[in-house]
Amino acid sequence: MAEGLIRHEADDRFDVFSAGTHPTQVRAEAVAVMRELGIDISGQRSKPLLEFDGQTFDFVITVCDRAREECPAFSGTPERLHWPFEDPAAFTEVGEERLNAFRRLRDKIHARVMVFLGEGAYGSREAG
Repeated sequence: MAEGLIRHEADDRFDVFSAGTHPTQVRAEAVAVMRELGIDISGQRSKPLLEFDGQTFDFVITVCDRAREECPAFSGTPERLHWPFEDPAAFTEVGEERLNAFRRLRDKIHARVMVFLGEGAYGSREAG
């Protein structure tokens, strides 16, 4: 969701990539709640960190504590940011309650993205 939100809000100011420490799949609930904002993430895929080995980034943003602990060092000296959100893999709600949990997470991420973009994260830079 963070990748889709940054792409949407930052337009072409960033090249945005995302990866997981233990990638599985883009959850259907994430696709559904992002679609509510007019953002299509159905073409995104869960990628392993090794796919980006050797690439340099201006920012590396981790969005859960497990990712912060397991995120490797990247080439160069990217600014590392940690946004401690709940891991949606741990959501136990079902049905509409589960969608509501994803909506709450989406809204928290969206708010943080807007703060990030307003803090001087400008120019054509890469966020991974």
